[in-house]
Amino acid sequence: MKLGPGKMPLMPPNPAPYIFDQLIEIGIVTPNGMGQTPISWQEIAAWSQMTGVKLEPWEARLIRSLSVKYVAESRAAEDETYPAPWRGPVTQQEMDAEVQGLRGLLG
Repeated sequence: MKLGPGKMPLMPPNPAPYIFDQLIEIGIVTPNGMGQTPISWQEIAAWSQMTGVKLEPWEARLIRSLSVKYVAESRAAEDETYPAPWRGPVTQQEMDAEVQGLRGLLG
């Protein structure tokens, strides 16, 4: 599935969109000298204290987990052959079409 300009992939249902809003407000990652790292527990606690938003333990764990997964996915995506996260498995038909296109291009 190739997405054209301005197209959004279909996303799964999100039963708690406020969690993503909080993650974005805290900062999805922490920049460091070597790239990005997940947000720390201290950053989550500081955000909670400064904003007055009391997080339930499961919410704090989910926010931290989402940051960890974001960093892992970002690092994996540095490989140009890594598939987009919204893409399903590549079918044999798609592989055959790509090979046929390459043969047509290369002769």
